[in-house]
This record gives sequence, C-alpha cells and structure tokens, in this order.
Amino acid sequence: MISADSVRDLRVSRPREYLMCPPERFAVAYSINPWMDPAAPVDTDRALAQWTGLRDLLVELGHTVYTLAPLPELPDMVFAANGAFSVDGTVFGARFRYPQRTAEAGAHERWYTASGWRYVPAAHVNEGEGDFAYVPAAHGGVVLAGYGYRTEPPAHAEAQEVFGRPVVSLRLTDPRFYHLDTALAAISDDNVAYYPDAFSPASRRVLAELFPDAVLADEADALAFGLNLVSDNKHVVLPAEAAGMAAKLGAAGYAPIPVDLGELKKGGGSVKCCIAELRA
Repeated sequence: MISADSVRDLRVSRPREYLMCPPERFAVAYSINPWMDPAAPVDTDRALAQWTGLRDLLVELGHTVYTLAPLPELPDMVFAANGAFSVDGTVFGARFRYPQRTAEAGAHERWYTASGWRYVPAAHVNEGEGDFAYVPAAHGGVVLAGYGYRTEPPAHAEAQEVFGRPVVSLRLTDPRFYHLDTALAAISDDNVAYYPDAFSPASRRVLAELFPDAVLADEADALAFGLNLVSDNKHVVLPAEAAGMAAKLGAAGYAPIPVDLGELKKGGGSVKCCIAELRA
C-alpha cells in the first residue's frame, strides 16, 4: 500500500492566478443565507487581517493574486468567487439572485474587461464560482454546477454554450449549503471532495459515478466550511475550524494548510468564497 506521505511527495502544486477583494466594506447588514445575522457584531479590522493573511499565504505558495477594489454599499464583495466563472480564457458573468448584491456583477465585468478577458454576460441567474466548479482533467474537463437556492438551472445550459464543456447539474437540498462551494470542492485537477447529504439522491449517484475516489466529508466537516477550500493539487487551504476535513485530506495525500477566517464566516463564506480562480 502506498502511504499518504508517499502520495504527498508525488503531488506537484500548479501555480494559479486568483482574484480577491479586500473586506474593507465588510459587514452583515442583511441576511440572505442561514449564516448571516445582522444582530451579531462584526469586526471589520479583524476580517481584513484574516483576509490579508490568506492572500499572503497564497502568494507564499507561488500563486499570483490580483485585487478587485471594494465599493461602498457592497459589503459582500469580499466573496469574489461569486462574481464570475472563468474557463479557457472566457469569463461567464454572474447575475445575482438578491438585489443587495446585484451591483457586484458590474464591478467584476469592468475588471475582467479591462484586464483583457473575453467576458460573456449572463442571461440567467447564476452566482459564479459559488455554484460552478471546474475539474479540468476529469472526463475531458467537466464543469460541475449547483442549483436549488441561488443559481437557476437554465444558467447551466448557458454555461455549457459559453464554454463548450459538459456541465453536470447537481441539486442542493440543504439550505445551510446554499452554494455548491459550501458542499463540494475540486481538490485536484481530476478529483473532488464533497458532502453527500447536501445533494439530492440522484445528484449523489451522479457524483459517485463521476468521482469514485472522491474525499467524502461528514456534516461536521461541512458545517465548519471544510469544503469551502482552495487547492493547487498539493496544498489545500481550508478553515482552521475544519480539523476533521484537514485530517481526511492529509490521509488522501494532500498537504492541508489551516487558516482562520472566522470573522468572514459570519457572512456565510470562507476560503473559496474569497477567491475567484482565473483560468486563462
């Protein structure tokens, strides 16, 4: 049997490019997911310090991080993953479900367009990488797409036309896991981790068929936002609270790196929510 240490030694990290937005305007001023409580105090300085630590860690790991400037009256812009979804140099824009976040889409469009990306606006409601994940070396390159709470199923067909990649629709059934990226993550170019009970029985069967070697999370892992992670094929950055998930990933041969994003969790997000991957 090959040990987890041996697998870890064989894994090679792949440098990535990311877009992030500092939480200088972060607040919980409204509630649009089960994690948000406007009555709970939020420490914006602490949130910014935690975010800065995450950004600096990504740079230390060899990744490139671009910054999107936060705008007034948009406290959720720190969750940059929700603003778009990119594959092969094309960006599929977000169209937010809730009016409190609508203007974020325009800020992302301006950044991507100014940066030279091919930007395609959305006709249907979708929340970017919140509900889309790309697994480039699985099944020729497949997009996994969540629906049930935020993104509309017609947006999945729209994304397939935009990217020319197969899109697999997965129905989320637990409101605590309102975005796909709270219930599933790409942990390498050919594999995922996910929490089965966040999905409908049919979607669980599809995931089991597509990813028989997936790392499976339990409820405690998912509630700790242990699937809201970012991986470079070797290093997996995830919330420090998700110790159980870190152990599972370590046993599978990955190198988990815990970070504290507890202040940002008050807005219903963690590591992945803060990071949009730029796939040129």
